[in-house]
Amino acid sequence: MTDSDRAKFDEVWQGHQAADWPGDLGSDEGQLMTLDTVIGGCVTYFFEEHHLDERRVEILRDCLAELDEVVENVSETATVYFRHLQFLGTTLLQDYS
Repeated sequence: MTDSDRAKFDEVWQGHQAADWPGDLGSDEGQLMTLDTVIGGCVTYFFEEHHLDERRVEILRDCLAELDEVVENVSETATVYFRHLQFLGTTLLQDYS
């Protein structure tokens, strides 16, 4: 991750943590909440350990693929929230491709 990517990553993470949970998620809310929790857990682990282990890399890849499918069905407001989450996960995976 470049220095500029890291600065943007840190900024988006802080914003994501401060953001309110989006409403109107319908029947996908439980799945989206789980994805948010798991991806957020990987990001938290990265901040604490400064790397991701192989298991978390696989989990993160799976969650991002699932999120790609589900996020298309949410409102525009919710899309912004989950696009930030996608950015965080995708940015983390740059060093693990």
